[in-house]
Amino acid sequence: MHDMRALRADPAGFDADLARRGLPAAAALLVVRDEARRGALTALQDRQSRRNALAKQIGQARRTASDSSALEAEAIALRGEIEMLERDAAVLDGQIRAALAELPNRLDPAVPDGADESANVLVHERGERRHFAFAPRQHFELGEALGMMQFEQAAKLSGSRFTILRGALARLERALGQFMLDLHTGENGYQEVAVPVLVNEAAMYGTDKLPKFADQSFVTTDGRWLIPTAEVPLTMLAAGEIIDGATLPHRLTALSNCFRSEAGAAGRDTRGMLRQHQFQKVELVSVTAPDASDTEHERMTSCAEGILDRLGLAWRRMLLCAGDTGFGAARTYDLEVWLPGQQAWREISSCSNARDFQARRMHARFRNSVGGAPEFVHTLNGSGLAVGRTLIAVMETWQAADGSITVPPALRGYLPGLERIAA
Repeated sequence: MHDMRALRADPAGFDADLARRGLPAAAALLVVRDEARRGALTALQDRQSRRNALAKQIGQARRTASDSSALEAEAIALRGEIEMLERDAAVLDGQIRAALAELPNRLDPAVPDGADESANVLVHERGERRHFAFAPRQHFELGEALGMMQFEQAAKLSGSRFTILRGALARLERALGQFMLDLHTGENGYQEVAVPVLVNEAAMYGTDKLPKFADQSFVTTDGRWLIPTAEVPLTMLAAGEIIDGATLPHRLTALSNCFRSEAGAAGRDTRGMLRQHQFQKVELVSVTAPDASDTEHERMTSCAEGILDRLGLAWRRMLLCAGDTGFGAARTYDLEVWLPGQQAWREISSCSNARDFQARRMHARFRNSVGGAPEFVHTLNGSGLAVGRTLIAVMETWQAADGSITVPPALRGYLPGLERIAA
């Protein structure tokens, strides 16, 4: 959500940010509606003040047996005007809020121009891409040959874009999630939280998933939404709160199932488990003071990068351009992992600084330790990591010519006695 005062102060800058995202100008109409709303509220206050004055005059006239009919007639007319102005102000306020809810976050000036992912900027690349003496296979080829990754059986149960893992691959996926949680809580200072996977509409709205992404989410018949990521419940823990600034930052993590309808993804990544309706992800969320959020963004991204390093994967950090930056983000880093079977870089984590965009929607504030009025917090979220995509990267990176998969040393403590997955 946006601050109308900031928009009124710099409508050209607001529209310039929209243009960088490839969106049409919106400030002029919002300012016109806001001026009309403010005019209606001013007129309403004037009528209410006159109504209060009339009430006293009518009371005085009645106490002295004076004729109050003209005053009463004016009061009746004022009542109608007040009701009309209240309706007008409410309609205009609803129109402004609905319009603001559809508009994306302001972009950080450091975000590069560009229409799509082709304009994203490489920040750095780490790890060695493995070179094979054989043609490396893709994860679904490896998994099906092992008899441990089943797509037809999953489709029989749930339809397309679901996967069943069996045996050692199921254990490996579970180990990955536990490894990530242990590292983030034990070394990176995050507090683990077990969250619901069903949330109400207010939670989805507060974390900018509604109304923009309604068609990409699943909703139950009683109006609860399946979370697209644990970002939603983790971030909403700050909703409506005034946090003691001395306790910031709050760093939270959760391993949860996530659910996405993948609307608009027809024909994309139909083989394998890259793009699923249900998947597991370890989420990282930070709630910070405004002057600390940029530093926190770098820290969060580094925490996710540490997982990739320990698993021996080749990866790179990309700064997303304006056209590729997500709706709620002011700035986003994507971490991309090298998949030898695909011979391609694929996203495995997005770490975003939302600044006060979500905080305004969910009214999350903090009070500075030196006092003063409450201020909006900044919120950040990132994947630390997507567990299924990490499983894919491990399988393809650590494969052998015979189709077996070596368990990365960092995971062997979670898989006692298992150093190699073979048929």
